[in-house]
Amino acid sequence: MNENDISIIKNLLKELDETVDNGYGPFLAAIYDENYNLIAKERNSVVKSNLSLAHAEINTIKAAEEKLKTYNLAPYNLSIYVTSEPCIMCLGAIMWAGIKKIYYSAPSASVEKITGFYEGFKPNWIEEFEKRGIKVFPNIEKIEGEKILEKYVKLNGIIYKPEN
Repeated sequence: MNENDISIIKNLLKELDETVDNGYGPFLAAIYDENYNLIAKERNSVVKSNLSLAHAEINTIKAAEEKLKTYNLAPYNLSIYVTSEPCIMCLGAIMWAGIKKIYYSAPSASVEKITGFYEGFKPNWIEEFEKRGIKVFPNIEKIEGEKILEKYVKLNGIIYKPEN
């Protein structure tokens, strides 16, 4: 990890903080190539689009695949940057898309504590990803990421929680 990676997370958090009250969920993701060229950036749009799959990571992967016209991002050596640790669904999508590195701010424990959104069962996921050649860089600007989640909750942002 270097200053470029930290700067990307800081910029995502700043953008999210400025737009957290515009009807989107409190999560933002971006995919960059190894030369730090932006490939795609998208928000969580679950509530806005009435689609439970529309997490920021999924939306961003979809946009990157459409831009690069491929379902296999592995040859492009891409990294995904996320304002919070990916949930179980998004981790699967990241792995199957072929993304090589994950950088994130607020950890799942914070997301769950602050918002009540259950991130899913993810035992040893970082170690498992690293076994598969996917590097993970957690808790970048963690406190700032947590503050944005708290702001979203205070603004009465919708936290979707499916009833089982």
